[in-house]
Amino acid sequence: MTAKARSRKTTAKKASAPRISATKAAPKRATTPRGKGPTEKNLDIYGSAPLLWSRALKQLEAGTAASYWLATTKPDGRPHVAAVGALWVDGKIYFTSGTRTRKGRNLAANPACVFSVSLTGIDVVVEGNAVRITDRPTLLRLAQRYAAQGWPASVKGEALTAKYSAPSAGPPPWNLYVVRPTTAFGVATAEPWGATRWRFESRGGDQT
Repeated sequence: MTAKARSRKTTAKKASAPRISATKAAPKRATTPRGKGPTEKNLDIYGSAPLLWSRALKQLEAGTAASYWLATTKPDGRPHVAAVGALWVDGKIYFTSGTRTRKGRNLAANPACVFSVSLTGIDVVVEGNAVRITDRPTLLRLAQRYAAQGWPASVKGEALTAKYSAPSAGPPPWNLYVVRPTTAFGVATAEPWGATRWRFESRGGDQT
């Protein structure tokens, strides 16, 4: 075999060899799906970055909020504000109110309401609509949550009862309500500073 023939044979072998691209040879990176959170809008006018919803959520889930202040609307349009014993459970706010209380009557006419919550390093305002809960499984579940925090609630009919409650709660039984946040506002009271609005995805009539 001549040198020229050997050169042609070697070239043919190289051409027929499979090509391995750098992209194919590189190991694949594992991807972790992200949970869908609220959409945010930065309201800060001093250049601070948007606040993370997780900053407030961590404290809400831990139950460290000192007080929940509930704002409702009177029939004549004037606002009414009252402190309530509320629980943050599974991304929703649960609270109780007597049917004949001012806030109870307000909610019967207009379910739109606002909660104000002071947390460590951040103040939060949550908007939504209050829906009364009457199904027994949810009533039992929330009664247990209240009892675990020191209020010995139990289920009576389609409401909650206990030996005592807040002085302004009215006589038992007390209706249970749930509010799924539609919009929330956060203003930092400690570093990192900032102010942010969060909008939550609507889930139709699912309130429990």
